[in-house]
Amino acid sequence: MSTVYFNIFLAFILSLMGILIYRSHLLSSLLCLEGTILSLFVMISVTILNNHLTLVCVIPIVLLVFAAHEAALGLSLLVIIYNTYGTDYVQNLNLLQC
Repeated sequence: MSTVYFNIFLAFILSLMGILIYRSHLLSSLLCLEGTILSLFVMISVTILNNHLTLVCVIPIVLLVFAAHEAALGLSLLVIIYNTYGTDYVQNLNLLQC
């Protein structure tokens, strides 16, 4: 395994661990999720470029489109929760209460 793949894999694992550790704050979870998606994007792009796979060059673009939609939905959820409860600390929020 080359150092590039090792660093990208390490970034993926660290952002995945960040999701597990900082899951009480919604903004931290969203940032870790973006790090996960971006490390996947870089890993797929480097693999495609190294192996000269021209038929699947659209896959990183599709991944970025889904990442943009995920970011937009996550930020809109963050705004709704912040406007309703005044904080992004989601551990104490009871969202089932009317």
